[in-house]
Amino acid sequence: MHSTLARLATGDFPALVRKRLDTLQVNLGYRCNQACLHCHVNAGPTRTEMMSEQTLDTVLAFLQATRLPTLDVTGGAPELHPGFGRLVSAARALGVRVIDRCNLTVLEQPGQENLARFLASLQVEITASLPCYLERNVDAQRGAGVFAASIRALRRLNALGYGRSDGPLVLNLVFNPQGPALPPAQGELETAYRNTLRDRYGVEFTRLLTLANMPIQRFGSTLVSKRQFDPYMRLLRASFRAQNLETVMCRSLISVDWQGFVYDCDFNQMLAVPLAYGPKPRVRLADLIGTDLTGNPIAVLDHCFGCTAGQGSSCGGALTN
Repeated sequence: MHSTLARLATGDFPALVRKRLDTLQVNLGYRCNQACLHCHVNAGPTRTEMMSEQTLDTVLAFLQATRLPTLDVTGGAPELHPGFGRLVSAARALGVRVIDRCNLTVLEQPGQENLARFLASLQVEITASLPCYLERNVDAQRGAGVFAASIRALRRLNALGYGRSDGPLVLNLVFNPQGPALPPAQGELETAYRNTLRDRYGVEFTRLLTLANMPIQRFGSTLVSKRQFDPYMRLLRASFRAQNLETVMCRSLISVDWQGFVYDCDFNQMLAVPLAYGPKPRVRLADLIGTDLTGNPIAVLDHCFGCTAGQGSSCGGALTN
């Protein structure tokens, strides 16, 4: 696989500093039941990295000490971690909002038969990847049969109350472009998703979040192989909008990897660009308990243009209209 780190180090992205921290994003490991072409984590069924029980305890200690409002749980497929249920239950007992970044098909994996009901019982917010409302496009990006399995999972979640306008269970869907292009306008695409999924499949959801593909890991390597890396970077640079700098996710979020090391965002984690704080080259979450990171500089490289291009892109979708 082609590394893209050296191609992202020109150093002319605007300097950023942190605002008040409100979200702890935790990657439980890179094991996944899928191996999607756009995956910036390079996750898949053969990955073995997995967060230890001790680091899970540190995550909970950090949440309790800082009283952060939101825990964002990701992977791989985070639900495949044996400590997923313990982490989620303990965080909800602390009153923390929990977001599960779910690929939907994990609901059909052996041993996950009760997963949907468990998430509903704790009112866990689900942010689910569904990169298109057309079957051929989803299967081309994520594998044959993934779209049909995703629709079955969405219907199951709807039956539990997820995505219903009259209930508390949030079910957001995530769109990624098929290739080196910016996402279309989020509001217009959400309407197309909602109409198609409702009319064809009887599926409801809360919101659509549009995310730009990052030129790193598996997607970045594919761009290099197809000689599309430089044109894509030119597109991201040309589409830069300074107003998106105010609300990029790294200003209020930190990302923790499966070993407990801390990064400014999930993308920096995948590039092994650590959060800069104190004398250590890499900072563990345990070292930050009781620390205020407000005003701390954020490590930026050229992949950051992916979050600031056009309408912007973050874990919460578009940043501007």
